[in-house]
Amino acid sequence: MTLGTAPLPGDQATVAVVVHVDQRTAFEVFTTEIDLWWRGGVRFRPGGRYPGALSFEPRVDGRLFESVDIGRGTTVVYEMGRVKVWEPPARIVLEWRNTNFTSDESTELEVRFDASPGGTCVTIRHGGWSRLRPGHPARHGLEGAAFSRMIGLWWADLLTMLREFIEARETDSPRTRE
Repeated sequence: MTLGTAPLPGDQATVAVVVHVDQRTAFEVFTTEIDLWWRGGVRFRPGGRYPGALSFEPRVDGRLFESVDIGRGTTVVYEMGRVKVWEPPARIVLEWRNTNFTSDESTELEVRFDASPGGTCVTIRHGGWSRLRPGHPARHGLEGAAFSRMIGLWWADLLTMLREFIEARETDSPRTRE
């Protein structure tokens, strides 16, 4: 699916949050501080229980990946996304790949940063799920609206973490203590 075309039922989820920083700061926190705000654990990171670091390569064809220390000096890199559009401070589009996708499977993730009264509206649209076969492990037994709801709640949880991280960061900022 290309964003901008009508999605099939259950094909996409869209979530948004307003953060109380300007557009450029929201973009920079999302991309350069992603490892600090993105939730850990098996539900949110490909490395699961192993310690890892989430990073963006800030360019078209760059990666969103997690480097994971699996012990004995061994590091494994899990690529979660490949950057298709890199437009600071307004937009990122990724070809998204879950760890249980085959080499020819992907979805599309768009992150927008739009100026909004009092800050920036960060919107995530994750689509292209209809390209995956019914019963695919990424669907967790769900189809249609139930599947979109699950994906939306997953992203909403992450965007809540982003908002809370930015709020704490701004509260601790030297300029807010003056």
